[in-house]
Amino acid sequence: MGLPKAPVLKAVQSWATVAVVLALLWVSAVQTDFNFEALTTGTADFFRFFTRLAPDWRALPEQWQPLIETISIAWLGTVFGSILAFPLIFLASFNTTFNTPVLWVTRSLLTLLRSIPDLLFAAILAPVLVIGPLPGVAALTLFTLAIIAKFGSETVEAIDPGPLEALRAAGATRTQVIVYAVIPQVAATMTSYVLYVFEINVRSSTVLGLVGGGGIGMLLNTYLAFFDYGAIGVLIIVTFAVVILIDQVSNFVRTRLL
Repeated sequence: MGLPKAPVLKAVQSWATVAVVLALLWVSAVQTDFNFEALTTGTADFFRFFTRLAPDWRALPEQWQPLIETISIAWLGTVFGSILAFPLIFLASFNTTFNTPVLWVTRSLLTLLRSIPDLLFAAILAPVLVIGPLPGVAALTLFTLAIIAKFGSETVEAIDPGPLEALRAAGATRTQVIVYAVIPQVAATMTSYVLYVFEINVRSSTVLGLVGGGGIGMLLNTYLAFFDYGAIGVLIIVTFAVVILIDQVSNFVRTRLL
């Protein structure tokens, strides 16, 4: 007696999935010239390079101002992006939007923004807005807008529909439904998302200066140009410490909200 059709089909699907994954790994390895031998032979050079990064703490005083600028870029980009994303959240949610065309256009716009890396945004905006913090803020604003609006719309679509239906049955306007039925259900989660995006923006803002986006990345670019590896070592340690601190504070706040 043969196996039931369902288990056989499930087994075929499983093996087909494994085959596709292996095929993709092989194609990727070929396209990238991945080579285990080169990877192992380059390990010695990798560790030899890191010995050059012994920190030269004399560079520390000149790093504080760019570091503060980096955090400021991340914070402003997060705040401005979150504010601009707020109306788009409801336009991109099927249960709060005006109609299907508005929903489609909004989601398409957000998809387009998410497809462009923040580093590319900064590279495009730097020649237009003058090299410095401003293109960095603008780049992170666009990045934050796309991410927060995406997370927000998914959160809004997953809320309990009962309060919305009750307010609509009572004759409430669209704005009243959003204010009294939607926002109370998503406020804590959205605040958590904003804090999470701020963490990402702090990391991103450290390298935006490499393309003229201001902050500590511009100082890093200078160090690299002059092969000042001791100063780079200090910069890595300071940046790591600040990112860890912000992560811990953000995680603490998020655990209190959710």
